[in-house]
Amino acid sequence: METITCYRPTGQKELDLVVESNYTKWPPRLPEQPIFYPVTNEQYAIELTQWNITDFGKGYVTKFEVRKEFMERYPIKKVGGVGHTEWWIPAEDLEELNGNIVGKIEVIGEFGDRC
Repeated sequence: METITCYRPTGQKELDLVVESNYTKWPPRLPEQPIFYPVTNEQYAIELTQWNITDFGKGYVTKFEVRKEFMERYPIKKVGGVGHTEWWIPAEDLEELNGNIVGKIEVIGEFGDRC
């Protein structure tokens, strides 16, 4: 089975819910969050996490593997500079994405004033 590596900048509240799932799934989106945005590379996830520190004080970079067959349904979007690429997964597809995660969601970085 082939997988694709995804990264996601994550705040404390979202990470707490990931931990509650034993690092196996992302929590449902809030009504004002119609899209789930995993990104394609670690550097972009780090940049996003660092940008969000001003709002949240602390942030995490996560990494997870998803079955390639599932991720290929969503084209990669370039949203800025070189390497600013991500998938836009509708909130209603999040449970299906969770069912296609292979292994655990890993925290690979932590940033902020309280680290």
